[in-house]
Amino acid sequence: MAELYPDLKDRPVKETVCLFDVDDTLTPARKSVSAEMLKLLSALRHKCAIGYISGSDLPKQQEQLGTPSLPVTTLFDFCFAENGLTAFRLGQSLPSNSFIQWLGEEKYQKLVKFCLRYISGLEGLPAMRGTFVEFRTGMINVSPVGRNASSKERDEFNKWDKESGCRKKMVEALRKEFPDLGLTFSIGGQISFDVFPQGWDKTYCLQHLEAEADTKKGLSGINYKTIHFFGDMTSQGGNDYEIFSDPRTTGHTVKGPEDTMKVLKELFDL
Repeated sequence: MAELYPDLKDRPVKETVCLFDVDDTLTPARKSVSAEMLKLLSALRHKCAIGYISGSDLPKQQEQLGTPSLPVTTLFDFCFAENGLTAFRLGQSLPSNSFIQWLGEEKYQKLVKFCLRYISGLEGLPAMRGTFVEFRTGMINVSPVGRNASSKERDEFNKWDKESGCRKKMVEALRKEFPDLGLTFSIGGQISFDVFPQGWDKTYCLQHLEAEADTKKGLSGINYKTIHFFGDMTSQGGNDYEIFSDPRTTGHTVKGPEDTMKVLKELFDL
């Protein structure tokens, strides 16, 4: 049975929300959340609103953060999958948007074909495992090793990528090839990078938090003046950079789940 929490208006730390990246912030990369982290997040949720923001789709967050009996959408007040293009507020879905609608099929195919040609020409890859381009609602995710890689293969690729600059060079080639499409290329996690329209980075989700102040929509009427964001890829080029450096947020760089817990305990006296 899901735990009961105070109404958003009645949380003691007023006009405050904590937003978390998932991989290497709440969980080890692509692995499940610990019971200790869930317990801490539950304690925090009694004090202020909490949410997560991820470039991945909802089933991946369910796999990492949820349990068979607890949907991930019940564990957070705000769930922002695919940078907030798929969004849930208190378990209810919010309006979404789509990358393919925005870009159009013809341009989309040119982009994907370029990616596949580029990957097929790479030399020295430690492995190639399949799902090199993953189509999502608000973006494509491109992985030179393939998203089907095992944990060991992901670690090996990540090590090789740091030495070879593979993802960085591929992003540079894409920027050169498609300068006029209005796209953002964002490296995140161990094995891939995201491609999405400019402005559809993690800051996209902030509009949902700003909408809370609008009582006409039957929402809480809360103006979230303090938005804490916790992430690991916060330097320029990382997929947490835009939201971390946005003037609307207070950014915290963390080195992994243990570090996140340490910072939360200090900040909120948990």
